[in-house]
Amino acid sequence: MNDKVYILGGLRSYIGVENGMYKHIPAEKLGAEVLKEVIDKYNISKPDYIIGGNGVGAGGNITRLMMLEAGVPYEVPAYTVDMQCGSALETMAIAAAKIKSGQADIIVAGGFECSSTAPGRRYNKNHPDYEKMGGEESWYKVAKFIPETHDELAMLRGAEKTAVTQNITREEMNPWVIRSHNLAKTARESGILDDITVEVADCGKKDEGIRDRMNQRLLDRLPCVLKDGTRINAANACLTNDGAAWVVMCSERYVQQTGQKPAAQFLDAVSAGSDPSMSPMSVVCSIDKLLEKNRLDYMDIDIYECNEAFAVIDVLFERKYPKACYNYNIFGGALAYGHPYGASGAIITLHAIKALEKTSGRYAVCSIAAAGGIGTAVLLEKCDSLSCTCFCC
Repeated sequence: MNDKVYILGGLRSYIGVENGMYKHIPAEKLGAEVLKEVIDKYNISKPDYIIGGNGVGAGGNITRLMMLEAGVPYEVPAYTVDMQCGSALETMAIAAAKIKSGQADIIVAGGFECSSTAPGRRYNKNHPDYEKMGGEESWYKVAKFIPETHDELAMLRGAEKTAVTQNITREEMNPWVIRSHNLAKTARESGILDDITVEVADCGKKDEGIRDRMNQRLLDRLPCVLKDGTRINAANACLTNDGAAWVVMCSERYVQQTGQKPAAQFLDAVSAGSDPSMSPMSVVCSIDKLLEKNRLDYMDIDIYECNEAFAVIDVLFERKYPKACYNYNIFGGALAYGHPYGASGAIITLHAIKALEKTSGRYAVCSIAAAGGIGTAVLLEKCDSLSCTCFCC
């Protein structure tokens, strides 16, 4: 059995908005283009597995289809994880378990999503919800997450309910929206993420969601997205997006055999359930569980990357870990970049590793709240920190 799991690195696409730069690119082709770049960059001839997250694709084992599109030898097994927003972090947790148990030495994990080309689904006429959802017109894109209730706006209602029950106002959320776009703009202009970002199919070299002129006056004018809502608007909730991201995970044996230097050690992963009608709460639930399991104080962590699907999450983080805000999403978050569901866990992992490099930190925590009230968090350790246990340092 292998005791240690490493991340060599990885790549992500530029992130597009729905019906934007990738509006004619199927999810499997978007994922395949980035996968090819990763395999080439890390000189991977034949990985043991490819594990991909996908939430709104065409179904089936779309990761296998994506892998074949990329030209990976058909002998390589590939499979799909659908944990919605938490999918890519879960692929990494599965990869780590396979490596630790000796089932694999090299796995490419991550995810891909293209809302622009996602199919609509419709209830079968034999299903009890067929008439409830409109009969012949019962088309939907957002799956059912809560028993007895199928609501296409479930995630927005969950953020709204969280904001109301936790007394989170728009005024509290607004600075986080502006901060996210400003930090993302600064990161883009500095080029710090350039070496982990690749262009796909000549579609452009930009993250489409970043708004250079996000400001308070604009936020004040935005209406709430729910008719009966008072908190959630089009700025403090992320957009719908397209993108792909992959990380390369391996054993100590693989590192020794190839001589490649890993970027981080993958130390642990946990998942935690919370109220499915208030899924944003699961971010702090999963972080708490991870820290407690590893006997760490929140101030022991040098970098936090939380998937910023809603600014509600930022406020929850600020309230729970007030002294850690300075090292939270330091390149901006999903309010600016976007949230391609199946890929986001790998995106924030890549950003966390870059943040550790920039700050010379030791530990990073990445966390995501997923539909249905499941939070996932992972713990990483930079591989060239003085205190790192990596043999290669």
